[in-house]
Amino acid sequence: MMKTYDEVIEYLYARLPMFTRDGASAIKKDVNNTLRFCAALDNPHQKFKSVHVAGTNGKGSTSHMLASIFASAGYKTGLYTSPHLVDFRERIRVNGQMISEAEVLAFVNQHLPTITEISPSFFEVTVAMAFDYFAREQVDIAIIEVGLGGRLDSTNIILPELAVITNIGMDHMNLLGDTLQEIAGEKAGIIKKDIPVVVSERDERVAHVFEEYAQKVGAPLKFATADLQVLAADRKESGLQVEVLNKQTGVRQVWEMALAGSYQQKNLLGVLTAVASLQKKGWVVKEEYIRAGLLEVQRQTGLQGRWQTLSTDPYIICDTGHNEDGIREVVQNLKQTTYKQLHMVIGAMRDKDLSHMLPLLPAEAKYYFCSPDMPRALPAKELREAATSWKLKGEDFVTVEEALRAAKDNFRTGDFIFVGGSTFVVAEVLTAEKSKEQS
Repeated sequence: MMKTYDEVIEYLYARLPMFTRDGASAIKKDVNNTLRFCAALDNPHQKFKSVHVAGTNGKGSTSHMLASIFASAGYKTGLYTSPHLVDFRERIRVNGQMISEAEVLAFVNQHLPTITEISPSFFEVTVAMAFDYFAREQVDIAIIEVGLGGRLDSTNIILPELAVITNIGMDHMNLLGDTLQEIAGEKAGIIKKDIPVVVSERDERVAHVFEEYAQKVGAPLKFATADLQVLAADRKESGLQVEVLNKQTGVRQVWEMALAGSYQQKNLLGVLTAVASLQKKGWVVKEEYIRAGLLEVQRQTGLQGRWQTLSTDPYIICDTGHNEDGIREVVQNLKQTTYKQLHMVIGAMRDKDLSHMLPLLPAEAKYYFCSPDMPRALPAKELREAATSWKLKGEDFVTVEEALRAAKDNFRTGDFIFVGGSTFVVAEVLTAEKSKEQS
């Protein structure tokens, strides 16, 4: 029996297989453990309505936006996402409020015999914990983000109101496949009979994968870009302003988003289409609730790390984009940012395909290569050596903290510091910022 929350977190991190730490070896190749665990909990996943969100990039932002919109509409809304950035409890929220430390402690202590018997992974335990919490909290709806892939992901035991697939890119190829088509096939695994599915972006390279899968299982499929088109997107101080055309009705609408990354315009089309689909199923979500949800997403759901401003003097922004498509979107944002000298604080995991990521990065920047404090992290020296092949110049640092400190030391008025390359680089910086605030 564990007495404190810290003991429980140490147990979860140290004893259970964990993908963020251990990589592919922590992944279970089926959902059997999750089904067994949830059966022991009286199948909580069958006791609440849900929306299931998968995709290579954008699934986190999409999940948070949907949760914020439904909370704005007055629904008691659960939100399950991963990984967390600062606090484990970020993964499990109801109306934006994280699960309490006491709830986490009680869950693990109560179900320790089941955990010992089943030997689940870290992710399988957290999924079961989230489903149990949402059921006991009697949420009206829960937005459930896929952890990895879709077909074999622990979250894929739910029977949702709607499935959303954001986009498909090259990531986790060692687990999901070496081609976009194979990866799309894994994501398509969340599509279920008679349950509508929205795909945020039509990519002709993989569209047929979703069409064939949806037809095979008998699921209504909608590509968001079939009806909606972005006419213009402008970054404002408050975030992003996006003009959207409904190609079926000819109506143009301007949407204000708190999230400032230019890539959010793609996610917006998926979110709007998802909401329209759920409205048809009887969910009352008025336009005013959508607008409020988009503007209040960070406050209402605690979303962090998406083109987030950490400070204005020095000017520092972080972003969790960590694969080929994510880096491409980061570079697009950099092109829209004015600065004299660009300082890039970046790190990467060992299992990332650097040959597809590094060539995208700007050669004129000064680089501060670093390594997050976890076994999966690529040593900073190896990252710097790989980067020299693409004419990226800079120094390597043992820690993220040292790299950011050096970037700040070299910062001059008019410069810009970017922090990213890996979710876990961003996580360490945000954790350090939180520690400063609390001290």
